[in-house]
Amino acid sequence: MDMGLEGKVAIITGGSDGIGKAAALSMAKEGANVIIVARRPDVLDQAAQEIKTATEGSVVPLALDITTDGAAQTMVKTALDNFGRLDIIVNNAGSSMAKPFENVSHEDWQSDFELKVWAAVRLMQESIGEMRKVGGGRIINITNLGGRTPGPSSMPTSISRAAGIAITKGLSKDLAKENILVTTVCIGLVKSGQHQRRYDARIEKEPNLTLDAFYSELAQGRSVPIGRVAEPEEAGDVITFLASARASYLTGIAVNLDGGASAVV
Repeated sequence: MDMGLEGKVAIITGGSDGIGKAAALSMAKEGANVIIVARRPDVLDQAAQEIKTATEGSVVPLALDITTDGAAQTMVKTALDNFGRLDIIVNNAGSSMAKPFENVSHEDWQSDFELKVWAAVRLMQESIGEMRKVGGGRIINITNLGGRTPGPSSMPTSISRAAGIAITKGLSKDLAKENILVTTVCIGLVKSGQHQRRYDARIEKEPNLTLDAFYSELAQGRSVPIGRVAEPEEAGDVITFLASARASYLTGIAVNLDGGASAVV
């Protein structure tokens, strides 16, 4: 199936690892030009090289803290300077912070919203004008299941992700007439660097625990009907589909990538 991504240009935040890297790899395989953005230059450069080797595609690494002043303008300028246009943005940056409400500090609220909400808002605001110039575009916000069905001790992440889901719906109404389509992928359990770090901490006390057993335990603990944790590539391919010409009638939707775990459709 031709995804219609040849020559399109995408910015992916949190692009050096996990879901972001997988989405960049998937889009590059389809002929898209990709800017991957993350804070750690060494990890970012390695990811870019791996994607280039696997796809022979055009990948530009941009080491940047997206919460800093002017970051959105820098990302868009990088796309224009390298490729002359911008078609797709994937707001993927952010890790999970989950605590009981009374343990969430003011600084926790502020940093979580700055990374997951305000940085994404600024990038969307900066990108929309460029998408209009090329006749449309795709905005894909990566959120999570907690944004739809918050659980206990799930804040501030469940609240910031709920904001991302609401922004997706509202913005889709504003931009549909201009062929700028806005969707969100609500992530469940997906293998990631964050989980790898938790595993590394566990094996200091449990040296016989294998990574496969760790992930199996996670899936069982979250009651995932499919019975396993998703591979990053499974998320990356869904994101690529939503960015593609094949998804031209999809906007304002939330896709649960969760192995059936969510309590809502």
